[in-house]
Parts: sequence; structure tokens; C-alpha cells
Amino acid sequence: MSQVKTIKVNAIKNGTVIDHIAAGKVLKVIDLLNLTGDNSVMLGMNLSSNKIGKKDIIKIENRELSKEEANSIALISPSATLIIINDFEVVNKTSLEMPEYIEEHIICPNPKCITNSEEIPSKYYINNAEPATARCLYCEKKYLVEDLKIKI
Repeated sequence: MSQVKTIKVNAIKNGTVIDHIAAGKVLKVIDLLNLTGDNSVMLGMNLSSNKIGKKDIIKIENRELSKEEANSIALISPSATLIIINDFEVVNKTSLEMPEYIEEHIICPNPKCITNSEEIPSKYYINNAEPATARCLYCEKKYLVEDLKIKI
């Protein structure tokens, strides 16, 4: 008889858990959040999930994400769940939703767009139909959300 081995991961006292990240997207989320080593971070990739089949997960100790960071993560993985932990207890659990409008957090791929030559914040309208697209308010070009460079 074969035994199933499990690995236990310590709970975090305070911080954020980003669960149900689309499989393979966790490294984009880490890059987006600029996680440099100041916080304890645990990540899992390609884990089994009853909700979405395969998922990635990140636990970040002693950091609570801003609304802008959550919106940017929703662009990368709209199925993600944001969980806030205080004193080892879940105090807030939110399913992320792709925003309808986002400002400043996308670099326009159009080199002729005014946002790339002047200090004007980018502004995008998001259409979350499959596949999700974003339309620049200034140059009016449409792009697949998955192809955009997102920054915070």
C-alpha cells in the first residue's frame, strides 16, 4: 500500500494570501508586487484545485495589498482570491474581479501613444469578455489583457 506524503506550510500571523491564481501566473504576480525578499514569502505552483483544476498560491507575511495592487493582480488572474490574515485568523476574503477601468498601471504597447512620450498616466477601459481586452483611452488601440505589461 502506498502512502501519500504531505508537506505542511506554516501559517502566517499577519499578511496576505493570494489563492486560486491561474496556474503558471505566480511569477508574474511576484514580479508585479516587486517582492524582493523583505517579507517572508511562500509560493506554490501547479497545485491541485477543486475550483479551477490547477492553481498557484502566494503567502506574503506582514504585507497587506492595496486596492491598486489587487486590481492589477485581477488583470493577471481574475479567478484569484485575496485573503487578509491578522493574528492567524482570516479577517477578509475577497474574490478578485477584473476592473472595468484602470488608470496608471498599464504601459501602452503603442510606441506612438502620448502616455509613452509625456508624463500622462495611462487610462484603459477593460472588456472582460473572453478573451479580455483593454482599450487605451488616448490612442484608442485595443490589446489582449494577457499581452499587456502591468506595473504598480
